[in-house]
Amino acid sequence: MRTETRAIGNVLVVRLSGELDLGTAPEFRAKVEEELDARPDITSILLVLRDVTFIDSSGLGVILGRYKRLRAHGGRLIAVSPSPQVRKVFELSGLISIIPVCETEDEAWTRASGV
Repeated sequence: MRTETRAIGNVLVVRLSGELDLGTAPEFRAKVEEELDARPDITSILLVLRDVTFIDSSGLGVILGRYKRLRAHGGRLIAVSPSPQVRKVFELSGLISIIPVCETEDEAWTRASGV
């Protein structure tokens, strides 16, 4: 798995590629937590999932944990452009009813600016 992060204003853009599973979820969590700890002004995460090829319950759990952290302070996490495999897992798990999903980054930026 590859994780790229970039803070733009009060938004953290996180681009994932590869598999988000039991083996890679801790690395993802550590990287995002490090960014959030360093930038307490972050109010939104745009989680770009276009290039994620596989996700399991560990991956869902780490995403949900970052969602809860932001929500506790009035922020939001938005899933962006999930691959078909990831969208299906979001639907089957019910996560799609908790975390907003946007098809494009432009749409996600519009939602993020509504914080």
